[in-house]
Order: sequence, then structure tokens, then C-alpha cells
Amino acid sequence: MAVNPSFPGVYVQELPSSVRPIAQASTSVCAFVGYTARGLDHRPARLFSFADYERSFGGLAADSEVGYAVQQFFTNGGGEAWVVRVPKSDGVAAAITAQDGIAAGAKQAVKFTALSRGSWANLVQVDVDYDDIAAADTKAFNLTITDRGSGESERFAAVTMDATSARFVTTVINDEDSGSAMVKASVPDPTAGRPFATGTVGGDITLASLKNDKDYSLKVSADVPAGKIADLNVTIIATGEALPASVVGLARLVERKLSAAMGKQLTGAAVRVVPSSTGKGLRILPAFDPDLLAGSTDASLAFTAGTPNDVRADLKLDGATPNVGHYLLGNGRAALGQVGPVVGRDGVTLPGSNDLIGSAAQFTGLQALDKVDLFNILCIPDATRAKASDPATLDTGLDPNSIYAAALAFCERKRAFLLVDPPPSVRDLDSATDWISSGLAAKGANAAAWFPRIRVADPLNDFKLRTFAPSGVIAGLLARTDANRGVWKAPAGTEAQLRSVQGLVYALTDAENGVLNPMGLNCIRTKPIYGTLSWGTRTLDGADAMASQWKYVPVRRLALMIEESMFRGTQWVVFEPNDEPLWAQIRLNITSFMHGLFRQGAFQGSTPKDAYLVKCGPETTTQADIDKGIVNILVGFAPLKPAEFVIIQIQQLAGQGAA
Repeated sequence: MAVNPSFPGVYVQELPSSVRPIAQASTSVCAFVGYTARGLDHRPARLFSFADYERSFGGLAADSEVGYAVQQFFTNGGGEAWVVRVPKSDGVAAAITAQDGIAAGAKQAVKFTALSRGSWANLVQVDVDYDDIAAADTKAFNLTITDRGSGESERFAAVTMDATSARFVTTVINDEDSGSAMVKASVPDPTAGRPFATGTVGGDITLASLKNDKDYSLKVSADVPAGKIADLNVTIIATGEALPASVVGLARLVERKLSAAMGKQLTGAAVRVVPSSTGKGLRILPAFDPDLLAGSTDASLAFTAGTPNDVRADLKLDGATPNVGHYLLGNGRAALGQVGPVVGRDGVTLPGSNDLIGSAAQFTGLQALDKVDLFNILCIPDATRAKASDPATLDTGLDPNSIYAAALAFCERKRAFLLVDPPPSVRDLDSATDWISSGLAAKGANAAAWFPRIRVADPLNDFKLRTFAPSGVIAGLLARTDANRGVWKAPAGTEAQLRSVQGLVYALTDAENGVLNPMGLNCIRTKPIYGTLSWGTRTLDGADAMASQWKYVPVRRLALMIEESMFRGTQWVVFEPNDEPLWAQIRLNITSFMHGLFRQGAFQGSTPKDAYLVKCGPETTTQADIDKGIVNILVGFAPLKPAEFVIIQIQQLAGQGAA
């Protein structure tokens, strides 16, 4: 605020600081791409623990390499991960279409399709009700979507069939941020009305009509896949029983009596009763145990004339039309308001090379990570997936070179680092030498490979040892090292224990390690006392013959971190006047950031002058650059390089004669 002195005295004015701190970008967010037992197809999910993975992707599965890799990542010190599920190519997504009525000629209103392929969605049910919807609004309805397998539930109130409304059912359900995490919706027939409400819905009840001077019964039949319960007379109000004072109380009474009686016919049978949309009647839904119905929760209830003391009329159920209990994906029957059930199937063909690489236009496979703001490490365990029948052979349909070539190009664009796994056939020194020298076509500074493959106890097979690609444990080691020592510390040495690893496919000797290390293939070794360790830290540009400046993993990852931090921390520069005041601010902010890294020990040199430099001014930005709207910033640093070879010189001194 400008100061306008008007009287003698002291004026205080706050001035904006020219310092804009640059935050150090994260270095240990790991992305995994591949098949998982369940979860949303091609939609990245953020995880902070393996428990998150279990909730989102169903936990470990024998045919999911990603599940084990994620578990190994968190076991070894990882803290944050993104997972992209690539489904089996022949998997099928469960689906069901809800109609706007149950009579002949009813129109198809809304089709619900599971967001991911697999049998998991066969127990996803959709309930429709009109609770709290104005009577005049004949297009609006409420949706409740429940996964009977996991117990998760979603509620979408007051959606509508009106395509011009912001609450149009497809707009609400299909929204990536606030929509359903289980299904997507479509409207097959735009002229259809709203979906028919689930359950059996009665009319408005007059509580004063209920009596307690004799037993009142209700005759109910339940049509379920496991068998039909017919002509079951249930005593709803017993002689002398206290009458409910509200419809809510009546609903609880009917629910209790129906569930108890039906449970005697079918163990686990139950009924849920709630007030109808008007609040004055009953809405009755079956809520049977899925195991009771052979994997289905689809059922319907009907109320027919019973004993002379039939309470059906007083409960306003004599004119109620029985509807499907739930619109059930995968297991729904083509009757009672629903058509076209599609049974979800897991499939048998695991994703191949093209599935894993994916489509940039459709954000599938690896390309789905384009929607992730930041990740630093990429693992694709499925790229070298072994055949189930022969653990030493690559699975059919996989071309690791094409997968890693696409992944490396993607990582270079995203300033991320790729962990490359050796194929299952690389099991000894000769095959490892052939693979790293000529078999692996993808080479670059943004990638590194470790050999051999690891052996880890499999909890799904009585904890017997199973062979895995090493990328999961290495990713966890990188994250742990970054947190404990910094990204500039090599993820190797006696501190680099690989947790949970109980064996290796091949035990390397020092001499064999000496063959692979100069070729840029990092070794995993087992050392007495220390256990299994990462014993190498070279990139795929790290072969001695290549003489690359990006020879070492920590040097390259430090550069990527600095680049990402600068990119994010200098966004404010865009559209600022391109002259000395701006250049001075840039130099101040970047120098402050680089000096912070220097003080943490990220660079060589005993003084800042020896460790880094920052230039931004006339020497980097010419008038021609200014005319083009360009400002050039030059940042240099002297990286710390790992001590790969420790040479100890010992000299024997000749005995000296007495003086």
C-alpha cells in the first residue's frame, strides 16, 4: 500500500519480498503398471501403504506380479505409490440395465457397467429410490451403489433423467473426481423415464387402523435363485403387542418379524424395511447373504392374500407391485425391471506388450500415468513376467524391449527413473552378459537394471520361496535411501539391505561381479552378516565404454530432482518483465535453493563456489532472446560420485638398525 505522508511522524510500510522459495521436489514416489486382481482399469490410484493396495486392488493374487512388487516396495521403505491396473485382455466388465417399469414395453432407462473387468463386480448392486424427491419431479431419483464383496457403498442423491440438468445421471456418475468409483452409467433410450424403484413399495399407512386385539399375519413369498419360499405366513402384530407410534417404528417391527420367519426357511435370509419416499409407507427389500443365493443377491418379494387376519391391506401392501430386490451387476435376472445382465469375468490372458504400453490418446496402460502430477520411479513387473508353468521362461505375448523402450521415453519426458528387470531366462553370468550387452535394446541415463532376480516367501503358497523381478524391492530401497540420506546417496552398500529377500536365482562371486559392473548391470549380492544387498549403482548409460556423465544412479536422480524442483519453483517467472530485476530475483531464489542442497552435503566442494553456480543475466539472455520472450537460466553443480573402488595401499617398512 502506498504511503501518503500528511503529518510529521513515523510511517511503517510492508514491502513484498523478492524471495520465492523453491521447494525440493519429492524423489521417491513410485508408479507401478500391470495386472491386479481388481480395481479401476487404467485409472491411477494413489497409495500410502499396502493396506491401501488391498482395499483398492484386492490384495495379493497369484497371477499379479504388481501386487507382490507393491508389497515389497512398502516393506523396503517406500512411502507413496501410484498403481495403474491393466486388466486381462479377455476380461469382461459386469453390467445391468434398469428399466423404467416392469410391464411389457418398459423402456431401458440406465445401463450400469463396472469400471473394471473381472468377477469382483458381480456382487455390485444398484438400488433406486425416490426418497425426498418432490412428487412433481418425475425424472429425479436417488442411487445407492454397494459392493457386497467389500462392503463399500456410494450414495448419489437427486440425479435425473433430464439431459439438460447438471444432475443428469451420466454426468454425476461418470465424473472422474466426484462420481462413482465402481460403475459408469449410460442412457440407452433418451425417451425412457427414471429407473423403477427397487424393492416392494407400499402406499401410505394410517397407523390408527392397526389393532392389537388379535394376531395379524402377512403372507409373503420370496423368489430367489436358490429356491422359492412360498405361502409363508408371518405374524406381524401379536395379540396385546404394543403398537408402533410411527412409520419408522412400524418398519423396524415388520423387518424384525419377516427376517426372523424367513430365516427359519433359509439360513441367513433377511429383509430390510425402511419408510417409503413419502415417509408414510413401507419399502421392503431383500438383504440376503450372498452365499445363500449362490453368489447372487437378486431376489423379489410378493405379498398375497393370507389368513382372515391378513394385515396386508392395513400395511398398504395389497396393491404393491413386487420389483427386483436390487439391480445386480453380473448376476441380475432378466426380469422384474432389469434386462441384459452381463456376467463379469476375470479372463485368462494376462496383459501383453501393447496392453502395458497403452494408448496416449485414451490414457490406458503406461500412458495413464500422464494424469499423475508427479512420480519419480517407474516399475513394470509384468514386462518380464514368467510363465506360470515354467518360471524360467518369459510369458507369451511379452516383448520387454518394446515395453522398456516406450517406458524409458515416457520417463525422460516426465523426469522419472525406470527400473529395468532381467527376463526370467537371465539366470547366470553368461546370460546376464549377453542380455546387458546385446539383449537389452533400451538404454539411457534415466534407467538402471539389477541382476539377478530375487526369491521371496509367497504367503499365498505356504510361504514357499517364489522368484520375482527385483524392481519392487529396489524401488523401496531407493525411497528408503532418499529419506535417510538424500537422493545423492548411492542406493548400494552395506546400508542397502533388501528386506524380505531370502534368496537369489544366482549367487555371484566377486570376479563375476567384476565382469557385470563395468557393463552397467548392477548386482545383487548376499554378504555374511549384512544379508542381501544392492551392490551396484550404475545407470544403463553407466558402462565404462560409454564414458557418460550420467554414469551413476544418484548423480542422475539428483539432476532429475533439481530439474523438477526448478521447473515447479520458477513458474512465477512466466510473463514477468524480462530484465535485470527479474534476473536478479531468479538468481537469488535459485542460489538459495542450491545453497540449501550444498549445506545438506549434496555436492562436491568445500565452498559454494566450488559446489555450484547460478547464472541469469546478459551473459545468458541476449537481446534476441528477450525479443523472443526467452529468459535463459544456467545452473551447474559438482555432483558427489560414489566410491565404487576403495583402494587401500599398504607398505612394509624395512627394519631400521639402531642409531
